[in-house]
Amino acid sequence: MRPMTRLILGIAALAGIFAAVALGLPSHVTVSRAVVINAPESAIFPYLNNLHQFGDWSPWKARDPELAVSYGGPESGQGARVTWSSKKPSIGMGSMEIGESQPSRHIDLVVNFNGLDGTSSYDVMPSGSGSKVIWTFGYDSGTNPLKRWKALMLDGLVGAEYRNGLELLREKVEADRRPTMPTMVPAPQQGVTIQPEQPAAPIPPGAPVPPGAAPQAGAPAATAAPQPDAAPAAQPSQPPATSSAAPKKKKRPQ
Repeated sequence: MRPMTRLILGIAALAGIFAAVALGLPSHVTVSRAVVINAPESAIFPYLNNLHQFGDWSPWKARDPELAVSYGGPESGQGARVTWSSKKPSIGMGSMEIGESQPSRHIDLVVNFNGLDGTSSYDVMPSGSGSKVIWTFGYDSGTNPLKRWKALMLDGLVGAEYRNGLELLREKVEADRRPTMPTMVPAPQQGVTIQPEQPAAPIPPGAPVPPGAAPQAGAPAATAAPQPDAAPAAQPSQPPATSSAAPKKKKRPQ
């Protein structure tokens, strides 16, 4: 048998094995990821139902900031549509359109992820003090052996995108609901009136500067007022001078 013939027979045998194994693979594959968000269902649902907000938490937008996005149909609810395209081959082109919307509970979508047609859904349900969001992707491969083998890789490919998108959704919702701290202004005490500080009245030129007041710039220095002359110091009183001469004797009459 010629080598070329053996090669052809070997390839045919491998193809037969490949097709036989594919027939045993599931014809429908479901991929889902979930996240718990600290918010009620009614607060989360608008982020899912309004496709104009999809760009705020889209995993493809996070990977390609230059992602081109366009919208069609109504802004939210049934018939709303979003399409995107990227220059990155791993993202390519995609679209989502809402087919059914049940307020605060469930949304059905028809999707195409870079040539991969399927269905998707959002389910919102209570979970503790918050809500659980489940993002699901369904792919029907039919009887095509190539599509069935492709479906085996969806959990790793689509699942990673859904997990990143749901984490971005959680951060977005919780950040929008986080209260902002108001600026605290101390209130004045009761019975106390705070008067605004009044500027000091200017001192006329030439007027004496009060003690402790700083002289104004450009004003001439005030001269001190003349002090009256001091009174002469009192001289100590001198005792009356005593005469050292002896008193004269009077003559007696003869």
